[in-house]
This record gives sequence, structure tokens and C-alpha cells, in this order.
Amino acid sequence: MFDILFAAVPTGSPFVQFSEEPAVESESTQSESTQSQSAQSESAQSQSTQSESAQPAVTTCYRHPKVESHVRCTRCDRYICPDCMREAAVGHQCVECVKDGARSVRQARTVVGGRIAATPLVTSVLIGLNVLAYLAEVVRPEILDRFSMLSARLVGPDGGFYLYQSGYPSDFHAEGVVAGQWERLLTGGFLHLPPTEGTFGLLHIVMNMLALWQLGRVVEPMLGRIRYVALYLLATLGGSVFELLLTEVNVESVGASGAIFGLGAAYYVLARRVGADMRSVNRFMVFLLLWLLLSAGLTSWQGHLGGLLTGAAVTLAYAYAPRGPRQALIQAAACAGVLVLLAAVAFAKVSELTGGGVAQ
Repeated sequence: MFDILFAAVPTGSPFVQFSEEPAVESESTQSESTQSQSAQSESAQSQSTQSESAQPAVTTCYRHPKVESHVRCTRCDRYICPDCMREAAVGHQCVECVKDGARSVRQARTVVGGRIAATPLVTSVLIGLNVLAYLAEVVRPEILDRFSMLSARLVGPDGGFYLYQSGYPSDFHAEGVVAGQWERLLTGGFLHLPPTEGTFGLLHIVMNMLALWQLGRVVEPMLGRIRYVALYLLATLGGSVFELLLTEVNVESVGASGAIFGLGAAYYVLARRVGADMRSVNRFMVFLLLWLLLSAGLTSWQGHLGGLLTGAAVTLAYAYAPRGPRQALIQAAACAGVLVLLAAVAFAKVSELTGGGVAQ
């Protein structure tokens, strides 16, 4: 009976389907396996991406993008290459930060407000100009007649020199400052006696250049280059104007002595201003004044005196101008005032020599 019952059970009976459940279970396992592999793949890709992003990026110099660099400027924090590195107190700085820092640093100044000059460059240049002018006049002696300091003289039809008079014949012509040759007031200070002429000859330029070097290398660093040039030129001009006032017409004069006496006065004024030991300075000034007196019969004492007084006036304005933002302006105004005064005196003297006319 039981056999008949089991034989009568249809094939599609639920009892028979029990044996098919492992197949369903296998498909589910495959799906889960596929999902697991996909998740592992995504995880691997994510880890790969993270590892790639974790690698350090290549940094380059901000001024040279093709140059790899790993050093930062200590001020602006930008990457800089060895060509852009500048040594700093701590680390390195870039070129721009160094320039900005230099602009913000207050520059050291002399006692009169000028920039400190470590070397007497202007003095060396002035000596070079004097030597070149001397060589030029040796090669071409006519330079001496044309550019020496001369107030007035007449040149005759024969080419000879004659004493100047305001009412001169038409076949004569005037030379000198009275004839409008104003450049002689400066050029005469760069010329010297020819080697075989005068009392000193070659010693004239040698002594003047030695004195210029000794004084210039002391005065120039104390004043600064711009103020030093202004002092030198104004002292030269002052010496020539005094020669124009006090020297007889028809007399030529040359030499840097007027400017050198101006530097001597500047040396004295500046030494007092800074509180230096005045014993050696006073001895120098005594020698300078004695030379002014003793050489009066041999040299142009008028030019020496004019340079001395002009140099003293200019340096007093330099040394005692009130410190502050207007110090340079006051000093420049003082120099301009001295220049205007000398020019007015020169014009007045020329007007007197020409009988009230103006030199052409």
C-alpha cells in the first residue's frame, strides 16, 4: 500500500522540489560573490586613487616654473630655486623680498645728511680731469689762452694782447669774461701752468693734486658725493669771482688752488661740527693761512681767498642746517643763494668794465 502511494506521487510534487533548493542557493552565492568582487574592485580603485593623491606633488620655482624646487622663501613662503635664493639671517629669501627689505631699511647718512661714500670716487675723478686737461694744454698750448681765468684784455689786429679799455678801436676785439666768456670762471680751475713756465712749472699741478687727494679723501666721505661736488664747483667759482673783482685786467690765472682752499675750510668746519680733536686741524689751518700770505707774490691770493671764504660759507650751511626732512632742501637753497650772489657780483663787475653794457 505504501508502495502504491509513493508511486502515485506526481513528479511535480512539492516533495520533489526540495531537492532543487541547492541550485537556487548557488545562484545567490554567485550573485553575492560578484558583488563582493565588485566591491573589492571598487575598494582597490579607491585605495589606488588615495595612494596616488597621497604622493607629493612636484613644486617649482615661482620665477622659473620649469625648475623643481623644495625651498620656500622665509618671508613670502613661495618656492624658490637656487638662482633665486638669497642668504638671510634665517633661511633664504627670494629676490623680490630682498629688494623690499632693502627699501625698508633706513640708509646710513653722514653728519650733514649725505649718503656715506666708502671710497673717494669724486676726488679721483677730479684728479683725473685735472690731469687730462693738463695733458691737453701741453699738446695744444692755445687751450691755456682760451680757457684760463681772465677778466678782460684786447687782441689787436696783429694778434698781440693789449690792456683792456672799454672804448677800444673797431679793429680790436675783447677777450675774457668781459667778452661773454663766462666758462672761464670754471675752466680756469682745471688748468695749470705749463711744465716750463711760471715759478713752479710742473710742481704746480703736482702740489695741487697731492693737496686735493689729502683733503678730498677726508672731506668727501663726510659730505657725501653730491654735496662734495657742489662744494668743489662753488669754491672754484668763488675763487674766480674774487679774481675778477680784485685782479688787474689782462692777467691770466689757472689752477685748482681756489677749490683746494675751499676744501681746507670745509675740513675745519666739519671737524668742529663733529667734535674732533682740533689740535691737528688747527695746525693745518695755520699752515694754510700762512701759505695764503707767503705765496701772495707768487700765486693768485685772490683766488685762494675767494675759494676759502666760499667753501666756509657752503660748509657752514651743510653742517648746521636743521636735521629732518627739509635738511637737504635748506642746504640746496643755501648753495643756490651762494651761486646767485657770486653771479650777481660777477655781472656787476663786468657791467663796470664795459661801461654799463652787458657782456655778449
